[in-house]
Amino acid sequence: MLRTPGTSDTSDTSDTAPISGRPRRPAPPTWLVVTLTCAGQFLVVLDVSVVNVALPSMRADLGLSGPGLQWVVNAYAIAFAGFMLLGGRVADLYGRKRMFLVGLAVFTLASLGGGLAQEGWHLLAARAAQGLGAAVLAPATLTILTATVPEGPARARAIATWAAVGAGGGAAGGLVGGLLVEGLSWRWVLLINVPVGAVALLLALRWLPESRAGERRRLDLPGALLVTAGLAVLAYGIAQTEAEGWTATATLVPLVAGLVLLALFVVVEARTRTALMPLGLFRVRSVSSANVGMLICGSATFSMWFFMTLYAQNVLGYSPLEAGLAQAPTSLAVIVGSKVAPRLMRGIGARPVAVLGALVAAAGFAWQSTMTADGGYVTAILLPGVLMMLGAGLATTPLTSLATTGVSAGEAGLVSGLVNTSRTMGGSLGLAVMSTVAATRTADSTAGEAVALTEGYAQVFRVSTGVLLAAAVVMAVWLPREKTRRAGRTPADSEPLG
Repeated sequence: MLRTPGTSDTSDTSDTAPISGRPRRPAPPTWLVVTLTCAGQFLVVLDVSVVNVALPSMRADLGLSGPGLQWVVNAYAIAFAGFMLLGGRVADLYGRKRMFLVGLAVFTLASLGGGLAQEGWHLLAARAAQGLGAAVLAPATLTILTATVPEGPARARAIATWAAVGAGGGAAGGLVGGLLVEGLSWRWVLLINVPVGAVALLLALRWLPESRAGERRRLDLPGALLVTAGLAVLAYGIAQTEAEGWTATATLVPLVAGLVLLALFVVVEARTRTALMPLGLFRVRSVSSANVGMLICGSATFSMWFFMTLYAQNVLGYSPLEAGLAQAPTSLAVIVGSKVAPRLMRGIGARPVAVLGALVAAAGFAWQSTMTADGGYVTAILLPGVLMMLGAGLATTPLTSLATTGVSAGEAGLVSGLVNTSRTMGGSLGLAVMSTVAATRTADSTAGEAVALTEGYAQVFRVSTGVLLAAAVVMAVWLPREKTRRAGRTPADSEPLG
């Protein structure tokens, strides 16, 4: 049920009521809820990138082929992207805490299985199971947080922490992976999740509050199957572009099939009474515009870590650990940006902060596009990297805040899943496109290998600059204006389209 401007939502009172008549426990401290949900989000995002530096060791130890090595990354990403919307809706219907525990348990056990893998297919199966657990866990982390912290400055700060930890997880992947691979073995890239997950499970079981959206109702099974299959097949098609190219049959067939399945999903949702995703949700301006902003920004910023790592190692000659350490300041920059954003939002509103973030990131990407094959650390990695990730942090917090306000409690898990899906699919699509851009520019170069690679990477950052400038324009025009909270008004995040 959608909340309309000027009305309050009274149909989901069970969202804050004890379930099944059990006595209500004392409310856990807000800081503890934020800590636990952020721990879950950190693990989910960390595992998108942490395995990258371990891939050569995995290949040598398990005898993986080139395509098999690619699937160590893709198996996780496809399962993660494909099941996220379903994970968000299931959390709404069957309990946010319950799905948090289920997702974290699956993720932790799969990490153990991957760390103990003796054959290549064992590792691939474990990575797919990790992605499935992450798809259930990630929407629950944001939904529990927004259900626990009321709208206003406190929620903005909590979302900023969640966004900072998530972005920091992606940023820390190279550093953490490098430390573990060089200090222990590739297996600890996965096994490190086990003690962290076990502690988080025990604390969450005791302290996280349970909630769900009203009375349990039938899951829209046709819609669930269509959207899950559509997103998974689309993600598979995107993953194929790196090895097969954009015009190969192996790429075009899954891309077209994924789009057809998603189109069928829209048709089914328009006709069912218990829709997995009520299409009216997209008439809420904050939801539709913020998700588009998240997708466009993610398509540029997600690939930054990948190409900066390649530049540091393949051109400048850094070791995996040195490359991770070199990017540590940029990890701090994204956290700073995420934490500064709520203060700016209180002063000038969410939309200007999101636009400012995109412009700051664009400035960093433009600077990085001037990279050379003999660049120094400060001017070729540190300063442009700080600008890029400071801007990403500034943009992510207001976009997440806008995307999760203006909807009823009954749609909170679904919207959280949508936010994560937009970011993940945007990042996957952006990385696939930018990999093609880099490869094409490098292949066309007549210079030596290092210079040719640098030209390809620089072209990626030039294209990404244009994408971020376009994102800033889209957000400036489409994101809703925020009414001042000092006047006691609810946010205009629920402003309808048109």
